Amino acid sequence: MGKKVAIIGAGVSGLASIRSCLEEGLEPTCFEKSNDIGGLWKFSDHAEEGRASIYKSVFSNSSKEMMCFPDFPFPDDFPSFMHNSKIQEYIIAFAKEKNLLKYIQFKTFVSSVNKRPDFATSGQWDVTTERDGKKESAVFDAVMVCSGHHVYPNLPKESFPGLNHFKGKCFHSRDYKEPGVFNGKRVLVVGLGNSGCDIATELSRTAEQVMISSRSGSWVMSRVWDNGYPWDMLLVTRFGTFLKNNLPTAISDWLYVKQMNARFKHENYGLMPLNGVLRKEPVFNDELPACILCGIVSVKPNVKEFTETSAIFEDGTIFEGIDCVIFATGYSFAYPFLDESIIKSRNNEIILFKGVFPPLLEKSTIAVIGFVQSLGAAIPTADLQSRWAAQVIKGTCTLPSMEDMMNDINEKMEKKRKWFGKSETIQTDYIVYMDELSSFIGAKPNIPWLFLTDPKLAMEVYFGPCSPYQFRLVGPGQWPGARNAILTQWDRSLKPMQTRVVGRLQKPCFFFHWLKLFAIPILLIAVFLVLT
Repeated sequence: MGKKVAIIGAGVSGLASIRSCLEEGLEPTCFEKSNDIGGLWKFSDHAEEGRASIYKSVFSNSSKEMMCFPDFPFPDDFPSFMHNSKIQEYIIAFAKEKNLLKYIQFKTFVSSVNKRPDFATSGQWDVTTERDGKKESAVFDAVMVCSGHHVYPNLPKESFPGLNHFKGKCFHSRDYKEPGVFNGKRVLVVGLGNSGCDIATELSRTAEQVMISSRSGSWVMSRVWDNGYPWDMLLVTRFGTFLKNNLPTAISDWLYVKQMNARFKHENYGLMPLNGVLRKEPVFNDELPACILCGIVSVKPNVKEFTETSAIFEDGTIFEGIDCVIFATGYSFAYPFLDESIIKSRNNEIILFKGVFPPLLEKSTIAVIGFVQSLGAAIPTADLQSRWAAQVIKGTCTLPSMEDMMNDINEKMEKKRKWFGKSETIQTDYIVYMDELSSFIGAKPNIPWLFLTDPKLAMEVYFGPCSPYQFRLVGPGQWPGARNAILTQWDRSLKPMQTRVVGRLQKPCFFFHWLKLFAIPILLIAVFLVLT
C-alpha cells in the first residue's frame, strides 16, 4: 500500500473515497461516528448530534439510473425513485461488493485534524480520534473530509421577532420524523425547500391546517416529467446543457421559465420565485400543487413577527392558534475538527478549487468530498471528486498554481452568482462540472470521436441522459460494462413499472423531443421570413 489517507465519514462520499484510494494503491482508514454506513441515507428514529438526519418518508429526487455509482447500477427491480431504505440497501450492497467495510472504524469520532510541524515539506496531518472515551492520534499523509453539509441546522430565530414569546413547539426539520404526533394540529412550516414541502404535504393528511411561509418562492418540479419519464433522464443531458449555456440569455431564460411552468403556473399558486430566471435548485414534490388546490396547504409570504399563539405575515394576514412551527431553513457548513484557516470562508463562500481542494496550502493533501450541489446526483459527483482527489494525493495528477486556482475560484464564483444567486455558493452546473473533473483524470468521453467510431453510443451519450456510466467509459477506472449500461439504461428505468404488461416498453425519442421544443420558435421565424 502507498500513502496513508484518513477519511472522515462513511456516507456515500466516504465509501467513494475508500474505493478511489484503493484503486490508486493508497491506504485508506475511514472514521465513522455512528455504528453503520450510509450517512444521510441511514434512517434513525431520532436526530443524532453531528450526524445528518432524515424523516421516515424520504424518497430520492434523482432517479436510479442517474444516481448510482458509475460501475454499479441499481438492481433492475428497484423503482426509479426510491425510498431511503432501498438506497441504504444499495449502499450496503456496494460496500460489500467492493470490500470496503474492513477499512472503516465505527463509533470513532474525529476530534481534530492538524498540520504536522513539517507540513510545508511533508504535507502530513495529525488526526486525533475518540472511541469509548479514549483518545488516539495518528499521522496521515492525506485527509479526505466526507462529513457532508446536512449536519448543522440553520435555525435563524433572531430573524423572527417575537419568536421567544411563542408558546407552541418550535424545532428544525432535522428533528421531524413522522406525522402521527401532529394529528389535529395547526402547523406552520417555514421554508419552501425540499424538506419543507415534503413535511407540509405529509402533515396535510393528519393536521388540521398546514401553512408554508416562504421568503423568496421556489420552482416546484415533479419527478414525473414529459410522457411519464423520470425528470432527470430527460433534462440532464449534454445537448440540453449545450443549449442552456450557448443560446442568447433572453432565449435561455425564456426556455427555462417555460420548462419550470410546464406543469402549472407558479404565479397562480403563490410559489413563483422572486427572481424566476435564477437556476436555483428547484423543489421536487409531486403533491404540493394538488394540496394547494384542495386547500389543505396554504402558501404565505415571510413571517413578519410571532405572537404567543400566531404568526403575522408580511402581507398583514395572520395564522392563528398555531401548535407548532417547523423551521425547514437548511443547514450551515462547519468542520469543527479543522482550524478555520484550512478551509477559509469569504462572505459565506467556501474557498475551494473545484469545490474540493483548499488553494492556499503549501501541500494539496486535504480534500473535501461531497460539498457541492447541483441538478445532478450526489453519488456520481462524489465518485468523480474522490477519483480526482486520490490521483492528486498519489501524485499522478497535479493541481495548477495557487494563483491560477484562486483566479479560477473567483471566475467561477462570478458565474455562480449570475446563474444561481448570491445565496447558492455551493451550487454548480452538473455536466460542466463533471466534465471538468473527468478531464483532469482523463475520463471525459470524447464525443466527436464517439460519433465517428460508435454512433449508436454517441447518440445516447450526447442526446440522452448524462448518466454516471459515461464517466467510466474511458481512462483510469474504466469499467468494461459502461457501454452496455448506457445502451440499456432505459430498460432498467422502465422495467419496474411493467407489473401489468400492455405492450412494448415505450422509450423516448430525443430527436422528436427537441423538435417539439423548438417547433414554435422555428415556425415563428419561418412566418417572419415569409412576411418580410
